[in-house]
Amino acid sequence: MEKVLLIKLYQNEDKNEVLSDIEEMKGLISTAGGELVDVISQKRFDISPAYYIGKGKAEEIAETYKETVDIIIFDADLKPAQVRNLEDITGKRIVDRTQLILDIFAARARTSEGKLQVEFAMLNYMLPRLSGRGKDMMQQTGGIGNRKGPGETKLEVDKRKINIRIQRIRKELENIKEKRGIQRERRKLLPVPQIAIVGYTNAGKTMLLNKLTNAGMLSEDKLFATLDPTIRQYTLPSRYKVLFSDTVGFIKNLPPHLIAAFRGTLEEVSGADIILHLIDVTDPAWESKRNVVYGILKEIDAYEDKVIIEVFNKIDLINKRRRPFNVDEGIYISAVTGEGLDKLMKELEKAVEVNFTEKNVLVPPGQEKAMQVFYEEGVVVKRSDTEKGIKITVRAMKKTFDKYLRMVKEKQRG
Repeated sequence: MEKVLLIKLYQNEDKNEVLSDIEEMKGLISTAGGELVDVISQKRFDISPAYYIGKGKAEEIAETYKETVDIIIFDADLKPAQVRNLEDITGKRIVDRTQLILDIFAARARTSEGKLQVEFAMLNYMLPRLSGRGKDMMQQTGGIGNRKGPGETKLEVDKRKINIRIQRIRKELENIKEKRGIQRERRKLLPVPQIAIVGYTNAGKTMLLNKLTNAGMLSEDKLFATLDPTIRQYTLPSRYKVLFSDTVGFIKNLPPHLIAAFRGTLEEVSGADIILHLIDVTDPAWESKRNVVYGILKEIDAYEDKVIIEVFNKIDLINKRRRPFNVDEGIYISAVTGEGLDKLMKELEKAVEVNFTEKNVLVPPGQEKAMQVFYEEGVVVKRSDTEKGIKITVRAMKKTFDKYLRMVKEKQRG
């Protein structure tokens, strides 16, 4: 396990926000497999274009941590020249925030699509950093920030080869995006409301999906535990059927390369009828992180005209005597214990009911097979058999009523 020094510079940020950023970086470092040795946080208004922290400070760090750390990680995006200069002075590997996140994504990718997305982001990040550092980068091996993306070519390849690889991956991702779009359009034809679970990374989205649907997905107390979207069907207590989708967690200053790479996956959110926004109630900075989530939703066109239900998770981790909250003013749950899920279900049913209409239908004799569509896709409230046929009162989406009428007409023509 590599020994890590974390450096955080700030300017006008609130103290709590700075502490929250540091805690988040600690989580990222732990997820990447590093051991944090120390944290240097400093208020600084003049960012050095050559060394970020200034040459003098870099020399001081080099001397102080000469024997105790293996790698220095910055909570910032560094320029290639800054990385090169800092490595020359400190003799340590320098990793910035984006490279750290990419490293975690490389380790977390499981499906072929996820691996391609991560490799695409990593190559786009590395390409402008090859100039003047080719030999140095070829000599680096292993460790945080140097993880090979799944299927990634070695860093000694030249820019031409990397550009060719980027173009090939872009085409593959476009093909995957097209196929995913076709699948999404098919799901839109299904008379089932779609609910996308979103939230800041580690808010508990996968845990909630597991609790509701027994999805059996990987769920860890780590950032970005899952990257690939998962879709599961679920029947609400009122017997309405819905589709839940879970995708990659959001994070502050998500690298642009990653947003571009995962845009096809994130479009699962924009196509949803209802967005379930999960918030970690134990996080002191939950309000700022909520704003991050909404900012990304706006960026992927998944905010305007959307039904968004906010849910505060992890109440099992709160000492309610020391930190009380009014459960009547919001939806508070524990995806671990199941506490509060009954109230969440009621809110989901209210949102889902908007998509359903209640009608009285007379099913003619011999059309019992067509009637089954109401049992499969809607909710049959009442039924009575008469000489003229079967009278039912049913709640269903317009798509289901249309489907029933098509089946009746086809039967009559036959």
